Amino acid sequence: MNPAHVRKVAGSEPLRSAAAHTPAAPVATAATPSPVAPAVPPAPVAVSAPALPERGSPEHSLAVQDRLASWVCDLSLLHELTERLARTALLDDTLREVVQAGATLVGAQRGLIALSPADGLGPDTTVGLGLGHADLGALQTVDFGRGPVDADEAVHADLRHGERPDARQREVAAQLGLGAAYGLALAANGTGFSPRVGESSTSGAGSSTVPGVDGLPAFADSSPDLNDLSTGIVDTSPGVSRLGSVVWFYDEAAEPTDRQRRLTGLYLRFAGEHIARGLELARVRRASAELAAETLPARLPRVPGVRMAVRHSTGPLGGGDWYDALPLPEGSLGLAVGGVTGAGPGAVAAMARLRASLRAYAVMEGEDPVAVLSDLELLLRLTEPARSATALFGHVGAPQTPGGRRVTLAGAGHCPPLLVGDHRCEFVETSLSAPLNMLSCWEAPSVELHVRAGESLVLYTDGLLHRTGEPVDRAFAQVHAAAQSAPRTVREDPALLADHLLHAVLPGGLDATGGEEDLVLLVARFD
Repeated sequence: MNPAHVRKVAGSEPLRSAAAHTPAAPVATAATPSPVAPAVPPAPVAVSAPALPERGSPEHSLAVQDRLASWVCDLSLLHELTERLARTALLDDTLREVVQAGATLVGAQRGLIALSPADGLGPDTTVGLGLGHADLGALQTVDFGRGPVDADEAVHADLRHGERPDARQREVAAQLGLGAAYGLALAANGTGFSPRVGESSTSGAGSSTVPGVDGLPAFADSSPDLNDLSTGIVDTSPGVSRLGSVVWFYDEAAEPTDRQRRLTGLYLRFAGEHIARGLELARVRRASAELAAETLPARLPRVPGVRMAVRHSTGPLGGGDWYDALPLPEGSLGLAVGGVTGAGPGAVAAMARLRASLRAYAVMEGEDPVAVLSDLELLLRLTEPARSATALFGHVGAPQTPGGRRVTLAGAGHCPPLLVGDHRCEFVETSLSAPLNMLSCWEAPSVELHVRAGESLVLYTDGLLHRTGEPVDRAFAQVHAAAQSAPRTVREDPALLADHLLHAVLPGGLDATGGEEDLVLLVARFD
């Protein structure tokens, strides 16, 4: 592995490391002047700073200035790393940034962070730095002391020497080319998340805490907040809840200095709080996605002579666009798409109620789509008078002789479907009515057409049009042009046709709305 290029920071030097067993991710700005992973184990470094010269002497002033400059350098580095961390939004990105920044602070090239909240609500995930999937799997079978993933305190483990390693640990360390590990546990309390930074070392020194910043106890004693900042030690109350842990690996026998440990502890204090926010957001998004998924069909039904494919994308707030494909008596089929106004959990719940009601009306009187939408509009008016919705319902009859099917469609303010075949590509006009619950009495005509074998019916929501960022007429023209230009092999497969339409209308995944609009694209091909 090529050493990462690190720019100099005031009061620090670039880190040097031995070649790693696996490629590592780019490393952030260096934190300390100490070399990393030397070929020969480093000699013990004195923990305490040399005594200051006598007060009032020029040497005393220079020494104080040097230490203050080093202190400012450390704070600037922490500010830079925490600023980068604050820009991450997704939980996985946050975890990658934490393990990468921590590797810079402790002078390592590889590491992993294991998220396993103690409340058991998940998500449980592991993110590695400079490690492959096989490496992560091997490391999870090793107990580093009490395990880097499940440690209750900071642990430094020599993976090749000393009394602590066992046979399995030495085996994996030799396999991956690892020499030592340093880990910290992450914990949370009621007001925020803080790392539990209790030190234990295999060198026989025992537990220890770090004194003031570089031998400046006068500054530390004069301000409790400053002392807390200088040591990185966090007071953990009985209400602390485990989040997970993070561990970094050295290629040779090495150990972070006290200064590196202090900076790492301070960084993890902020990182733990940021991880907590990302964790809560990930849980909310997961619950919303699961709720939306449960309100839509788990899979499309299998109907003889009909092949279907659907593409569905939900906005970040959770929207009310939906689709359905319902087998009906005598070999017929009901197809529906629609959307309710609003976004968020309320819109998702309203969409679920509307879809369930439409399924019931389709079973009772599916051959008359106008009656189905009329009943749906009456229910919406009585139960949710402040909400409106668009809908399109189509009844696909049984196969006819010599071929093809009769399709009856009715729409309520919804986008017209598109009929695609070898000899025609045209919109079916079904939008000559207002959305449901917009007028005193909803009324619209139905449209009947004969679909030949080999043709496809494309149903979609207005999110497909809005995501183009173009006016509605131009968006319709783009959809029509994309369907008309589809090759014959693409038109024969509904999944390929759906993907072709999306890629042609939204080239390269380009989305003018940033994904805020829900999108549904349902393709039914008749064989």
